[in-house]
Amino acid sequence: MSEAAGDVAVITGAASGIGEATARLLAGRGWRVVLADVQAGRLDELAGEIGPAARPLRVDVAREADVAAAADLAVEAFGRLDLMFANAGVFGAYGPIHTADIAAVDATWAVDLRGVFLSMKHAARVMRPRQRGVIVATTSPAAVVGGVGNHAYSAAKAGILGLMRSVAGELRPHGIRVNAVMPGPTATPMNADLALGDATAMDRAIELLQARTDGKRPVFADDIAEAVAFLAGPAAEMITAHTLVVDGGFTAVPGDSRWTKGEHASGGAIFEAGRRAS
Repeated sequence: MSEAAGDVAVITGAASGIGEATARLLAGRGWRVVLADVQAGRLDELAGEIGPAARPLRVDVAREADVAAAADLAVEAFGRLDLMFANAGVFGAYGPIHTADIAAVDATWAVDLRGVFLSMKHAARVMRPRQRGVIVATTSPAAVVGGVGNHAYSAAKAGILGLMRSVAGELRPHGIRVNAVMPGPTATPMNADLALGDATAMDRAIELLQARTDGKRPVFADDIAEAVAFLAGPAAEMITAHTLVVDGGFTAVPGDSRWTKGEHASGGAIFEAGRRAS
């Protein structure tokens, strides 16, 4: 049992991928978890596998009553809420900006940004009386790198960063920390579906992701789960309004430096008007 044994988390998007990995990791370390997702059947299976420490609840994060019910279930079933992991998201509307289907864009934002807003609202509602708690939201490199995601998804994930900092500023005096985790290209059913049209083709998806990272392994859902557990734990007590990037360098280091290899491997310098020194 860890230092966090007995702590309580609500995890949205818990039925698969990063949410499922986080639920399993936390439960294995003594947490109690409310599993929130629209995939009710899969939630029941997962809750059965985790055992008495899990409570499944069908939740559409775009519906405020559903999100409120998840926070309330944590308190009713387990006595409190220590972590809200606002993880649910969809890839959503894609296509050129000049032909955008605004209904599809609105539906994307309803899940990817409104859902996070509602998760933060109702986490704060039940955490403030105890003057403690942690909120973590899942963003994406699409928030800071153009061309990585579709327009609606990119806007929502960027919005999460601004929302996270704003809410962190409000809740810091109440002992509540608010952070984000930014996964790089991760081996999840959603990414398998995007790449291959088959959410179950995980082995092939891992091969594709590995090929895109020069043979290095891709990010796995367990990597993100560990990051969330860290942000929720006592070692991160002084971390708030922060985005923890877990992407193997995808965002900040998109390629190797040409200035350290090949003809440049022996070192040297380039100055004005093409003057060189070695």
